[in-house]
Amino acid sequence: MPKFSILILVFIFLFCFLGSLFYHVDAYLLDSNSILVAPSFEHLLGTDRLGRDILARLIEGGKISLIIGVGSAFISSLIGLIFGSMAGYFRNGFDKSFVVIVDLFLTFPTFFLLLALVSYVNASAWVLIVIISITGWMTTARLIRSESFKITSEPFIKILNIANVSKIKILFKYYAPILAPIYFVSFTFGVGGAILAESGLSFLGLGIVAPQMSWGTILSGGKDVVEIAWWVSFFPGLMIFLVTFSLINISNYLQQLTNKKQIQS
Repeated sequence: MPKFSILILVFIFLFCFLGSLFYHVDAYLLDSNSILVAPSFEHLLGTDRLGRDILARLIEGGKISLIIGVGSAFISSLIGLIFGSMAGYFRNGFDKSFVVIVDLFLTFPTFFLLLALVSYVNASAWVLIVIISITGWMTTARLIRSESFKITSEPFIKILNIANVSKIKILFKYYAPILAPIYFVSFTFGVGGAILAESGLSFLGLGIVAPQMSWGTILSGGKDVVEIAWWVSFFPGLMIFLVTFSLINISNYLQQLTNKKQIQS
């Protein structure tokens, strides 16, 4: 259901980036008289252990989570596109070096590699974008490399090489449009994966540092009171689920379109 998934994503983006214009509760306000209040008319989604409004925190935390997700996916997919297409086009020594580097990165489980990198720096939104990008480009690069090998074998590419057309022009004018569908599929998958990675790090206390917040930090803050205040963890978890589930649906739809075009061609 790509249309339904797109509507969910549009709503969530509007909710996070425009919600504070309509909901004027301070996400950082501590209220000792409203600790762990259940959802009510005064606090629509309840409050946390410090009396802070969950709805206001979801709006504020969503900005960080979405910025990290989109930023990380864009950079990692772009890195994968550049290095993957270059490996498939230039081959030989460049491709061998590419394979060694990718295999070296894939030797370590991605999440443990994230943990290792984050443990040496003070995490912030921009630091997490860089770190998640560094650890998330390999899968896209391998897919792009495989497709680039096929494109390099096409007769028109061989003719362009014989005609001494600029290699940069060939990559940008002929490779990029053909590889674009794979890039967008990897990008949509990457956004969900980056949000989950950030949430996992924040849940372990290695992600966003207070007073900044994300859906992961809000979720982490409710783990100790989940038995008496389910709403503290439920609503940020629901937002993470809706975003990742919608992106997976859109990715599957884009993949189906790409496969259809390849079969028709």
